[in-house]
Amino acid sequence: MNKLISSSIGTKYVSRWSELMCGLALKAVRTVSWDVNGKTEVDIKRYARVEKVPGGEIEDSRVLDGVMLNKDITHPKMRRKIENPRIILLDCPLEYKKGESQTNIEISKEEDWERILQIEEEQVKSMCDHILALKPDLVITEKGVSDIAQHWLLKGNVTALRRVRKTDNNRIARATGATIVNRVEDLVESDVGTHCGLFEIEKIGDEYFTFLTKCKDPKACTVLLRGPSKDILNEIERNLQDAMGVARNVMFHPRLSPGGGATEMAVSVRLAQLAKSIEGVQQWPYKAVAEALEVIPRTLIQNAGASPVRVLTDLRAKHANGQHSWGINGDTGALADMKEYGVWEPEAIKVQSMKTAIESACLLLRVDDICSARKGHPGIGTGVSGGDE
Repeated sequence: MNKLISSSIGTKYVSRWSELMCGLALKAVRTVSWDVNGKTEVDIKRYARVEKVPGGEIEDSRVLDGVMLNKDITHPKMRRKIENPRIILLDCPLEYKKGESQTNIEISKEEDWERILQIEEEQVKSMCDHILALKPDLVITEKGVSDIAQHWLLKGNVTALRRVRKTDNNRIARATGATIVNRVEDLVESDVGTHCGLFEIEKIGDEYFTFLTKCKDPKACTVLLRGPSKDILNEIERNLQDAMGVARNVMFHPRLSPGGGATEMAVSVRLAQLAKSIEGVQQWPYKAVAEALEVIPRTLIQNAGASPVRVLTDLRAKHANGQHSWGINGDTGALADMKEYGVWEPEAIKVQSMKTAIESACLLLRVDDICSARKGHPGIGTGVSGGDE
């Protein structure tokens, strides 16, 4: 897998840290892959989040066995580090629920005003009591947390995070085994997440980050990328996404084909042999496709600065003798056995690119046919010229 991923990023900016990036991509994809009803699901986009934090060395980048958020606690006295926390995830505000927009209150006595404030406090306290009944250590909500709620949660020795993004909350749910709840009244013991080993808040640069790590079998992860500047981090992220895409493809279709133009040359030689066994006009499409596929090894040879004619002839001879894993060494332009050279590509990609190329050629030929038909018969479709059209 490492050789395969390094082939995909070998010509990119991160090739200098090839081993590190291969390790990151592979670990991230393996973490988020899980079996659902016998089918493997690998959703890199939703569950493998890449967080870019400028500053530090590129070598400091790592895949966390859990989730990282750009958040700090809501109250300075709350705990900043908890081992094996019990986590509750909410999708509702821990604030006083005011009436609808039409509500109008007139107050005549001072006691009424105090009663209104008291009702507000009672409502928030009952919300907090529902939460504290489950003895959590950490409450994370996608909405706000009022000052009164912070006070009661702090009394119960609970740490709270507020206004967490929906996507982040989904990842935390996958990593910690918690369930996101919409009403505090509906909370039950099974909604509490207990798979997380460590909650802590660290300051990186000028910002505070929340880490939920050491998760048991997390199905979501965060890739923390460090680097000197934002531009470099953006470039590294693009390259890393390519690497993760390759790893994901191989998880779905665990078959490889040799790179360096070897696959294209093998197919080309086989098609040319097949063309000889067919008589008449039918052999021409085989020959045409066989010739077209040679463009990949030819371009590799030209890029390496070698002689295309001589090297291609040698390569064709190798493949004709059944040595199908031979291709072009991109550095020297000479022939190399891809098994030893270590350049592999996912079979799914090869199949897709050949299909696309042939589809595109058919489309262009179809357009040509239509254009030539129009030229030959100017009256087609207009009812102008003669009888049978």
